[in-house]
Amino acid sequence: MGRIKTPSSCCPTPWSRNSSRGSPGSTTFYARRSRRRPSRQPKPRLQRCGASGITWLDDILCSAVSAEAIPLAEHQITAVLRERHHIGKGQEDDFNLRHPTEIAQTRVASQRTMTLLLASVATVALVVGGIGIMNIMLVSVTERTREIGIRLAVGARQRDIRAQFLVEAITMALLGGGAGTGLGLLGAYGIAAVAAWPTLIRADILAVAIAFAGAVGIVFGFYPAWMASRLDPIEALRQ
Repeated sequence: MGRIKTPSSCCPTPWSRNSSRGSPGSTTFYARRSRRRPSRQPKPRLQRCGASGITWLDDILCSAVSAEAIPLAEHQITAVLRERHHIGKGQEDDFNLRHPTEIAQTRVASQRTMTLLLASVATVALVVGGIGIMNIMLVSVTERTREIGIRLAVGARQRDIRAQFLVEAITMALLGGGAGTGLGLLGAYGIAAVAAWPTLIRADILAVAIAFAGAVGIVFGFYPAWMASRLDPIEALRQ
């Protein structure tokens, strides 16, 4: 299916699609007024629209016999319209010729751009949240130095201290991810109810969001946990 865009109009004009056969395997498309009309129907005529007197077409729809014939049809339609519009060689067309493939490609490109934009925003948000978690855990290690020294003095191993602070960081990240997921669901359902937009929320996407939150806790919580496990028990007890 092809779509030819010409200057806009406020009143449609009855036109027809005719095809004539040329060489074998080729199809020629002509957009013109239909001269043959049933005798019972009134003869169609161009109507003036408003005070401007515009009588041109808004668009013409043409169909090809197959997908392989679309390029040939486009070439022939362009040639016919340039001839009918008296467009000289080297001059720009005063019409637009589009087909569903171009529209689909434009839509896919727009979706890809939007996906990259949302992914960039999500990445920045994850990095900022992870830095916040790391700073909070570093402050926690500094304030709990004596507690860490006591645990090390009574027999706690470095991996025990490291696991303790890593679990705290992961818990903090999961709480933040759960809160963000809840707010996102509330906003999605709220917009769907107000604007009557269909909303599809998949459970696996929610699971991926929670998993990413936990991964942020692990990545940005490891350094504070490692710092806590490397404290000297004697120096920690003197704090």
